[in-house]
Amino acid sequence: MRTDVLLKIEPLTRAAFAEFGDVIEAEDREFFMINGGSTRRYHKLATTEVDEGARVIINVFEAMPLQYPLHIAMLERHPKGSQAFIPLQCNNYLVVVAPRGNPPEKASIRAFYAKGTQGVNYHAGVWHHPVLALKDHDRFLVVDREGEGNNCDEHFFSAETKVVLALDGISM
Repeated sequence: MRTDVLLKIEPLTRAAFAEFGDVIEAEDREFFMINGGSTRRYHKLATTEVDEGARVIINVFEAMPLQYPLHIAMLERHPKGSQAFIPLQCNNYLVVVAPRGNPPEKASIRAFYAKGTQGVNYHAGVWHHPVLALKDHDRFLVVDREGEGNNCDEHFFSAETKVVLALDGISM
C-alpha cells in the first residue's frame, strides 16, 4: 500500500529546530565587544561534536538546485560528529530533517526554509537530506568531522513511502 507525505515548509527558528541541532545566526543573539570596540562577537552559536580520535575540518560545498517537487528518497546521518552548513553567498535554502532513531520515520520528517543569514549545525545522529540549494552554484562553509570509522549512514525509503517537498509559496 502506497502512502504519500507532503512536507510543509516551516520558517527556520531556533525553537523549531532545537531537536535537530543549532541555528547559527546573529539575529536576536547576545554579543560582546572585542578588538577595541570595533567588532561584535556572537559567541558559541553552535558546538562542534566529534568522537575521540577525530578532528574538526572546514570545507566549502558548491551545490546546485534539485528539481521540485522533490521526492525525498533518502536521508543521511553522521553518528560520530555534528555537521554545520553556513551559506557563503547569503542565498536562502531548504533543510529537511528527522529526529535521531533507526530508521527515520516518515511521519517525523520536517522541512525548514532557511534565510541566507542562517546556518544550521546538525547534531550527531540527526537524519537530514543532503544540502538543498535554491540557487545555481550556491556555496556553503561546512564544518565536519574527519577521522576513522564510518560517519555517514544512509536510509533509503521504500517505494511505498513517498515523501514530497514542494516549493509552494517559496521564493527562489
